[in-house]
Amino acid sequence: MAEASHARTLDAAVAVVVGLIVVAGTVRLWPPVSVPLQPAGWALIVAASVGLYFRRRFPVVIAAFTLAVCVVYYPATEPDGPIVLAFVVALYTVAAAGKLVAAIVVAAVSLLLVVAGEISLIVAREPRQVDNFELFLLVGWLIAVVALGAVADNRRAYQREADQRAVEAERNREEALRRRATEERLRIARELHDVLGHHLSLINVQASAALHRQPADPAQSSGALVAIKDSSREALRELRATLGVLRQVDEAAPTAPAAGLDRLGDLTAAAEVAGVAVSTEVSGSRVDLPAEIDLAAYRIVQEALTNVTRHAGTHSASVRIRYAADHLSVEILDSGGGSAEGDTDGNGIRGMTERAVAIGGELTAGNRDGGGFRVAAWLPIGGDR
Repeated sequence: MAEASHARTLDAAVAVVVGLIVVAGTVRLWPPVSVPLQPAGWALIVAASVGLYFRRRFPVVIAAFTLAVCVVYYPATEPDGPIVLAFVVALYTVAAAGKLVAAIVVAAVSLLLVVAGEISLIVAREPRQVDNFELFLLVGWLIAVVALGAVADNRRAYQREADQRAVEAERNREEALRRRATEERLRIARELHDVLGHHLSLINVQASAALHRQPADPAQSSGALVAIKDSSREALRELRATLGVLRQVDEAAPTAPAAGLDRLGDLTAAAEVAGVAVSTEVSGSRVDLPAEIDLAAYRIVQEALTNVTRHAGTHSASVRIRYAADHLSVEILDSGGGSAEGDTDGNGIRGMTERAVAIGGELTAGNRDGGGFRVAAWLPIGGDR
């Protein structure tokens, strides 16, 4: 709204200034004019000046109107004056509005009208008003006015494009920030699911075993309670590490190392405490894995063993880790009953799949031929697959 008001004020100022210049040039005091300006001349000057107020809204119409005023003014009134300035401003506005073809046509028509007027004077054997040199200058002025208007239009177009690119860049930056925030929330959600799901599942299994064994075998019940204590302590430790990114900046960050395959023994030991014997097979030349690959492999094994403990109904499972030059293969097998319906859409399977895909890998999970369940992940280390 303020910008539109400013534009209207500017248009009014241009109309007034051009009108004053035309009047001053027409009724000049020195040298004095021999013929006073006639009422028709005043009316035409006012009409051309007022028309400039509307030049932005109707550029071509106002250019044609001011040209028509000039065509009427010069042959019909005295004294001559610079009313052509109104036409020049209107012509510039047409070109500056991006209507280059229309500006060229209007300029050409004005030139043809001047030439036609001079020819009519020559035919009538009257003195010419515009000699050849002045006609040449007129052509140059018309070209210059149209060119300046076109330059102004191109400059505004470039500025609009630059502004649009800046807005688009800002929008892309905000979108990238939102995407990173979403990815971080998903990462934290996966971490929480894996940490809490694994340890709370073990706690649940051990608590059930302790309650079941307590009357008949207090010693085994005590061992189950110790396992519950260890699992809960480990769950709290990993929970603190996972939520470290959400701590206040003035708090100390967790110093515990990130989980990785070097802690694979802890996972198998916890599963064995829960009653599942886990065999481990590592092949290939072990290399230092990137932190995100190491963590993803650990969490996949953790979630798979959690599922074995909770759902497989078996007492044995195997974990196979194979190092290759460009990837890491992780496979978890159990000899349980598998999924009766081949369901692989649970949160655990979905979380493992998202972890693998997030780092450029892939994961498959499903029933094994002959019984049991298999989880296999391919995680890139470097190079191409």
